[in-house]
Amino acid sequence: MQRSSALESSVLVLNKFFTAIHIVNAKRAFALLFKENAEVVSIDDGQYNSYNFSSWVDVSLYKAKSGLPEEDGYEWIKTISFDIKVPKIIRLVVYDKLPKANVKFNRKNIFARDQNRCQYCGKRFPTSELSLDHIIPRTLGGKSTWTNIVCACTDCNKHKGGRKPKEARMKLIRKPVQPRHCPIIQLKLSSNKYHTWKQFLDNAYWSVPLE
Repeated sequence: MQRSSALESSVLVLNKFFTAIHIVNAKRAFALLFKENAEVVSIDDGQYNSYNFSSWVDVSLYKAKSGLPEEDGYEWIKTISFDIKVPKIIRLVVYDKLPKANVKFNRKNIFARDQNRCQYCGKRFPTSELSLDHIIPRTLGGKSTWTNIVCACTDCNKHKGGRKPKEARMKLIRKPVQPRHCPIIQLKLSSNKYHTWKQFLDNAYWSVPLE
């Protein structure tokens, strides 16, 4: 993986009590580690280990020199002096606040909720080929809410036009709802790369608003 891509990979952030509170990219995670505002949380053979920036560099160097098989899903950053693993989880050493109990209403989360699938024809498309459709058009009083906006492909959106689905002889593949938890997290958890996140995602707290 290219260095720029690895720096944009996702890292789960915990508060001091090991409650998930946010997600940042690797670049931000390394900045927090270097400033000693956070530590790496690594789960090795079922055991929790914590590392500051210096010791995480040492672990990475040992791993790189040992020739042992790399853990599935880890990415690496190459610097002039050394190679370092991108952590999957970091813990803020002084922050004890809990996450906000809401999911931001934005395009990114709507696409994630609908899994980039047109809610009329059921086909998946790249984000660039999808639009957002008001089920009840705004011209008919429809609001911009979780339950009135869905992903729609160009063809379906064009066919529906300014009509209600029934008027256009179209049917939603599922009823849109307001997600209880961040949709993007659910997508990431489907990948084995982020399997270590699961034990920190307590449903009593987890509903991270992404920026």
